[in-house]
Amino acid sequence: MAPLIGRRLRKGAATTAVAAAAMAALTASQAPGFASASDHGDRDRDREQSARESPAAGDDTPIDGGSSYHTDLPPLKKPDKPKSSADLPGIPGGGAKAEAGIPATVLAAYKKAEATLKDSNPGCNLPWQLLAAIGKVESGQARGGNVDAEGTTPRPILGPVLNGNGFAMIKDTDRGAFDGDATHDRAVGPMQFIPSTWANWGRDGNGDGDRDPNNIYDAALAAGNYLCAGGRDLSTEHHLHQAILGYNHSQEYLNTVLSWFQYYQRGTHEVPDGTGVLPTDNRSGGSGPGAGGKGSGKGHDGKDHGGKGSGGKEHGGKEHGGGSGGGTDQDRPRPLPKPEHPSQGGETPGTPAPKPPTTPAASSLAQVGAKELSATAGTAFAQPPRVRAVDAKGKPVAKAKVRYELIGETGARFAGLVKSAVVLTGSDGTATAPRLTAGEQPGSFTVRASVEGNKKLTPVEFKATVKARPAPQADVLARIDDKALTAAAGGAFADPLTVKATFKGKVAADVPVTATMVTADPEKPVENDKGPYFLDAKGKPVRTLTGLKTNALGQLTLPKILTDEHAGSYLLRLTTADGAVLTVELTVTPAAAS
Repeated sequence: MAPLIGRRLRKGAATTAVAAAAMAALTASQAPGFASASDHGDRDRDREQSARESPAAGDDTPIDGGSSYHTDLPPLKKPDKPKSSADLPGIPGGGAKAEAGIPATVLAAYKKAEATLKDSNPGCNLPWQLLAAIGKVESGQARGGNVDAEGTTPRPILGPVLNGNGFAMIKDTDRGAFDGDATHDRAVGPMQFIPSTWANWGRDGNGDGDRDPNNIYDAALAAGNYLCAGGRDLSTEHHLHQAILGYNHSQEYLNTVLSWFQYYQRGTHEVPDGTGVLPTDNRSGGSGPGAGGKGSGKGHDGKDHGGKGSGGKEHGGKEHGGGSGGGTDQDRPRPLPKPEHPSQGGETPGTPAPKPPTTPAASSLAQVGAKELSATAGTAFAQPPRVRAVDAKGKPVAKAKVRYELIGETGARFAGLVKSAVVLTGSDGTATAPRLTAGEQPGSFTVRASVEGNKKLTPVEFKATVKARPAPQADVLARIDDKALTAAAGGAFADPLTVKATFKGKVAADVPVTATMVTADPEKPVENDKGPYFLDAKGKPVRTLTGLKTNALGQLTLPKILTDEHAGSYLLRLTTADGAVLTVELTVTPAAAS
């Protein structure tokens, strides 16, 4: 049977402070290549505010602020093993079958984030099961999949108040906008971001134009970007451990996430939203420290993990509390690999710091596919830059770090709105740049690809061109009403004149329109020298206006039309560059006798 060891691990303030210090260099180094210029500005402001208010709340704080987390361990039996669904009290289905079920919307969000990162940062090799493991530990898969159709939780999932009482002291950084607390910060949402971290890493995962930490699509994509930062390849053990420790710098946290990661890799299935297994602290509302429950059972190491539900300890045969059950040796997963600690202050005393993986030797870098790239302003380049690294014998070099940079004045950006990004080459030696989108600025620029750590290797350059958007077109101009336009001499027309432009029957937005008061000559209408007029920007009377444009609905309301002392019938002619013409009759009556 599956031991469900359930409560939130409460980390001491001293422990959190040490963890924050150990993470200083690690977390601060995660942004290059995937933080936008605006992100850096936000980060600097957060850092300045943190320095004034709370030394523990800067960029050296883990993604969840060193908050609490659920310590349930996965069942000992594999989810696809026959007769593995042993009933457990209070859990429909019980055992591995129940725990292997992930709520539909939550599962879709994890898989969508994986697909997005595969496009924007293919060298990261982010598996969705890692997001699922973190989501399980941080919020119990959004409290069992308690989300609406768009993936948003009905109320915020909040971690404990980070007021220094058992956790780090992190004073408010968002004025309570995300966590509802204007005094201290709290971790927020299914993936438990502290507000200052969300300000830097929040993403729009469901395409609704909003970045909401309480939306599982947004939170999953943000977490994926955070885990992939700094050119990590999560298929390597070193980078995988480094990424998880960046989320919460704790040995027991790493072990817990890895255990769920390995469990989900062996098999999962989709369950309806709201029916996922809840953590055993199962409190409504947030995800702060839980009281847990009494119980006993065997864990992954075959030792007793029973006990009271408070004061949880790490997994190495110590007390965890909650749940009951056991397992046989043949059912137990392989022992978890010992995590590697970052070399910047986080290594275990007496243990040498692990050496980062070295860049494989590449002797040449060559273009693959198109050498010249082009796109219309505001659209994505159809063919992203791609290169191939080979060694001296012409064999492909895998896992070489290729940095793509945008050189020159351009509004084009890689996915994430960044000007540079690091991608690892695959087994075939190729590295494809993240999705590249043209800005609004037409012109040419260069995309440069180089192998990091190898200055002797000649970079590869691609010529990229951004073409101007084609001018908006309109073949018909028409009034939106047929009301007669009449005004007295020396006055103004009370009713505004609004017209609509269309092109082949569809709304034509941003179409330039020229308005001219013309004579009644049907053959050669010219600008009139009397009658109705407009005022230009300086308040000077004019009878021709240029620079007018239709709005998103294809409509244009002309400025107020005034009249001089001449009564009579006059014509206003509206034209577009494509030859659409509309003539409107204006009637000016004599001024009233004084």
